[in-house]
Amino acid sequence: MTSSSTNTIAKSKNVAEAPEGLDVVARPEPATAGIDSPETDVGSVFVSNYPPYSAWGEEAAPAVERALAEPARPDTPLGLYLHIPFCRKRCKFCYFRVYTDKNFDEIGSYVEALCREIEALAKHTAVAGRPLKFVYFGGGTPSFLSVKHLEELASRVQAVMPWTGVEEVAFECEPGTLTRSKLEAIRGIGVTRLSLGIENFDDEVLRENGRAHVSKEIWRCLPWIEDLGFEQLNIDLIAGMVGENWDAWRETVAKTVDLAPDSVTVYQLELPFNTGYAKGLMDGSLKFPLADWDLKRAWHRYAFEQLAEAGYHPSSAYTMVKEPDQRFVYRDSVWQGCDLLGTGVASFSHLSGVHFQNADGWGEYLALATQGRSTVARAFETTADDRLIREFILQLKLGQLATAPFAEKFGVDVTDHFSEPLTALQGEGLLTVSEDQIQLSIEGLLRVDSLLPRFYAAQYRGARYT
Repeated sequence: MTSSSTNTIAKSKNVAEAPEGLDVVARPEPATAGIDSPETDVGSVFVSNYPPYSAWGEEAAPAVERALAEPARPDTPLGLYLHIPFCRKRCKFCYFRVYTDKNFDEIGSYVEALCREIEALAKHTAVAGRPLKFVYFGGGTPSFLSVKHLEELASRVQAVMPWTGVEEVAFECEPGTLTRSKLEAIRGIGVTRLSLGIENFDDEVLRENGRAHVSKEIWRCLPWIEDLGFEQLNIDLIAGMVGENWDAWRETVAKTVDLAPDSVTVYQLELPFNTGYAKGLMDGSLKFPLADWDLKRAWHRYAFEQLAEAGYHPSSAYTMVKEPDQRFVYRDSVWQGCDLLGTGVASFSHLSGVHFQNADGWGEYLALATQGRSTVARAFETTADDRLIREFILQLKLGQLATAPFAEKFGVDVTDHFSEPLTALQGEGLLTVSEDQIQLSIEGLLRVDSLLPRFYAAQYRGARYT
């Protein structure tokens, strides 16, 4: 499927390239949990930030107020993330802060709280008057919102932080929540990039994994999306869903290729502690065998190979794009150290070198936001070395990394600074290092998240991630 408008690229979510609405986990969870053995085990795998979230604490919260009160760093882009934490069902592999039991009025109360949080943030020195580079509606399921709530949210937010003229307005969707009128409303608020969480086309696989939609809902919404001419359509797939097999995966990939979206994002299933499947694995109630990491990587590689044969180009470890110059503004900006206001329950932000997360409880978040008080629950004030490592490891996920921008921004030769892990990984055939570039092999790309902890500062290696 192609749109009639200019194409760019896309991210994804339902496990997301940078999950800003991540749920909080209190279980011990090593940074490399789930990836040291060939078997799929319980633990986080996907690296979305650095230092690990477990290093953040409430004692650092005053740093957020200081960052908000000071002028922003020159030439630093600003993005806005809106966490919409509602779903029809909770997927058995989901580790986001989501709610499946909220009625229309409760959702309205959340929209009101979200608007008030953003209105309060917009008054601070670090935010006031700054243009937005991108807006991202993530979840949960943003398309779960009614047209009334969606248009109210967009109107209120744009009154204080307008997004006319931004480079990208991205919006995540679950197929079964879409109607033509809702898609018209989504297009009407300025959304340029639609990310459709298909995950798989096999109904039995979808049902087993707790997805709310089935394939008929996918086919129903696709003509509406094409008719409305969104600039970008991204399709999400997950390799290794429970109950998956080679035949089903080949069929899913073939159908995706036939649809010809602007980009395709492929994730390998992981099982953080707060997922339904993790609980089933730990208590022995999980009825299906899990695909191991070698098989998931094989499925991931197969999808990339089929997309490449159809003319797609790699854009990251997860995403293939139809046009080689397509951009995913949200991803690229976050991975290059932009300021990001993550709004809504449990959302993560990054401002002037300070990381922070909102309160992760429904009642606490609503009370703080509606009263105009700070919603921050924990924070971390980064050092220059933290920021260097963060941008380096996140940009490695692109598959290739130019060294000159790091020398210019941080005054560091990254090939020298990270010589020990880079030499080891080159010896393992997972990447190559040249004078001006670091390039991952396909084997390195398919397992990149498992490689990143090697670049962590010593005190964070083996630390609980969340």
